[in-house]
Amino acid sequence: MRILEELWYGNIDPTEYGVSPSQEYRELHRLVDRNETDLRATMTNAQQELFNRYLESVLEYQTLSELMLFQNSFKLGARLMVEVMEE
Repeated sequence: MRILEELWYGNIDPTEYGVSPSQEYRELHRLVDRNETDLRATMTNAQQELFNRYLESVLEYQTLSELMLFQNSFKLGARLMVEVMEE
């Protein structure tokens, strides 16, 4: 049960990616950053506050979505292991 101990003690972060991001990911990230910077440059203070609240809600939504994906993936992996062990 070594892997469970590593997870318990926080030595494994299931939200970390095991590989470095792809070129496509890095380019998309740069595009998002550039577009946000350009958009913010045109906003009033009130619009920026509204946009900040929007971004906070999107982040909360993404976090919950990632949690559900992690849970479903873990359950699928466990079911696959059980089936393999039964054969």
